[in-house]
Amino acid sequence: MAVFLLEVGTEELPASFLGDAILQWRSRIPQSLEAQSLTSATVEVYGTPRRLAVLITGLPSQQPDREEEIKGPPAQAAFKDGKPTPAATGFAKKQGVDIAALSIRPTDKGDFVFVKKSIAGRPVAEILTELFPQWISGLEGKRLMRWGDGDMRFSRPIRWLVALLDNVVLPIELVNGHQKITSDRISRGHRVLHPQPVSIPQATDYVNTLRNAAVIVDPTERAEIIHTEVEAAAHKAGGSTVFYPDLLAEVTNLVEYPSAVVGKFEPEFLQLPTEVITEVMVTHQRYFPVFTDTQSKELLPNFITVANGDPHKSDIIAVGNERVIRARLADGKFFYQADLAKPLESYLPQLEKVTFQEELGSVRDKVDRIVTIANYISSQLQLEVQQSQKIQRAALLCKADLVSQMVYEFPELQGIMGEKYALASGEDVEVANAIVEHYLPTGAGDTLPTTLTSQIVGLADRLDTLVSIFGLGLIPTGSSDPFALRRAANAVINITWAANLPINLANLLTQITADFAAKYHKDPQTLTAALAEFFLQRIRTLLQDEKQIDYDLVNAVLGENDPEYTERALQDLLDVRDRALYLQQIRNDGTLDKIYETVNRSTRLAAQGDLDQQQLEPTNLIQTQLFQKSSEESFYNALVELVPSTQKAKETRNYQLLIAAIAEIAPTVARFFDGEDSVLVMDPNPDIKRNRLYLLGLLRNHARVLADFGAIVKNL
Repeated sequence: MAVFLLEVGTEELPASFLGDAILQWRSRIPQSLEAQSLTSATVEVYGTPRRLAVLITGLPSQQPDREEEIKGPPAQAAFKDGKPTPAATGFAKKQGVDIAALSIRPTDKGDFVFVKKSIAGRPVAEILTELFPQWISGLEGKRLMRWGDGDMRFSRPIRWLVALLDNVVLPIELVNGHQKITSDRISRGHRVLHPQPVSIPQATDYVNTLRNAAVIVDPTERAEIIHTEVEAAAHKAGGSTVFYPDLLAEVTNLVEYPSAVVGKFEPEFLQLPTEVITEVMVTHQRYFPVFTDTQSKELLPNFITVANGDPHKSDIIAVGNERVIRARLADGKFFYQADLAKPLESYLPQLEKVTFQEELGSVRDKVDRIVTIANYISSQLQLEVQQSQKIQRAALLCKADLVSQMVYEFPELQGIMGEKYALASGEDVEVANAIVEHYLPTGAGDTLPTTLTSQIVGLADRLDTLVSIFGLGLIPTGSSDPFALRRAANAVINITWAANLPINLANLLTQITADFAAKYHKDPQTLTAALAEFFLQRIRTLLQDEKQIDYDLVNAVLGENDPEYTERALQDLLDVRDRALYLQQIRNDGTLDKIYETVNRSTRLAAQGDLDQQQLEPTNLIQTQLFQKSSEESFYNALVELVPSTQKAKETRNYQLLIAAIAEIAPTVARFFDGEDSVLVMDPNPDIKRNRLYLLGLLRNHARVLADFGAIVKNL
């Protein structure tokens, strides 16, 4: 079995491109080999800032022979009166077979001529030569560049190629305009530690040969080295660090031979908020901060950088990095002190100079809308005056820090600095907390706001964005969502669910869209309908993906083109969540199976009647004098007893009361259908028929308080 090595040598690649390229090759190269009927034992993809490589082991020397069936012309065109026409002879000649080898088979489009050919496998070297340009040119990434005078696009200029099949150079060429790069066995070592060319004897020697040239080609191995060395360096400095996943991944793709270097800065900078210092270190300088311990998050005046140079010159490396971070922290100190010189509220006028969206005005305009929407929510929840005042204050100040010097320099600190400045200005703790928390969650799985004030301001902010952007007609399509509206809608739903806020989203959307439509001369009904549909899609997705509810049960609580259920879902997000969770629970514990046939059979038959689906009370509806069998009377009495359970279930969202009551009357309904005293529902007498259909319709209506059982798939 053969081993193939391909190394693409480049100028320094961006860390983000390198990480993505490794993932792409890990997926695409095995697929391309499989498409050529080539199996391999392993496909290992390696990468450093100066190279991208793949090592494929266990390759056969050539493709296996295979049979291929080739479709030719229609039979009626290939043969006339049983004799071959030029169409048949031409097809046979093209395929290199005799006319006798042709056969006729029926297809969806009529009879066609076919021929079976035995195709000999091609040498693997020939196939790899054809595949390698596809592997390179197929890589996707941001800001791919052209270089030289050619049209080839890649993240950085390609400088060399290594292509070995076992110990033999596979002759391949990469042509870019007048530039031609020819494969060899010569690679490059570390720029500083081993600047000489490196000859690779055979493909299996690749990893060790490059390691001897101070290049660790395996990113997993580099990450492990970085983790070990940084941890040891932090311990040596008297503390510990946090391995931020994005930072570790980026640093891993920035070095070829990592070594941890400890630097220091003046303790006076520790007076800055911890978030400022860590932001400078992690995001801007790609350093690992050093804490006294990871629980308290108290910083030490040290940092750890991962160097790609000579480990013996770590002192010099440390001094250079100390100079940089000292300047960054000095800037941070200046911005912080300047910002603290005036109260947070004084920044509000400056928000008028910051555009939120060209047609929607400034950030100050958005703040005014957030304040209004927060007031709508507070009124819905009937909050006490003191709580409402906190919410109004937080809504007013929630964007003020955007025009501070610190946030202008470090945008990632928005909200965080707002909280600091609010506390320094004497604002209420809950108000200050809301300034940072109203941005939560920032993505799937992120922390949610913890206080009522931050929850309501967060809802108001996102609802304003959704209504405003939808109002401009900028609705997400496909994967395009430049304003992150799906994430905003998900946050509205998740915050409401997590905090158990009894808001009426339908009413809120009506109020907010009315305000927007009045100002911007839009149709409020069209806008509200579009937003309602958008939120229903997000509810459906979150129930299935995050709450793990089966798709048919989600259909049952949201209805299938059933306005009653869609309106109910938007009017009470907590109710639709609880109903879906309860349905999944009774499916899992088997309770659903016990009542499924009873309810579904009743529902199917009730559809032939005309009973209003809102009707639950049997006493003034059912004509007991029309009963002909005792099973009808038993069914009626059971429905009378069911009413209180249903009403209480609706009021308390305790749907176990409803299902327990339905399960209890299931045997009674079964006797109505199939017992010795069973009835013919579709009686010839129209009054008796209607009466019996009403009995079934009432049971259906009680079950509909939980869900549309007609949408539930049995034995899913």
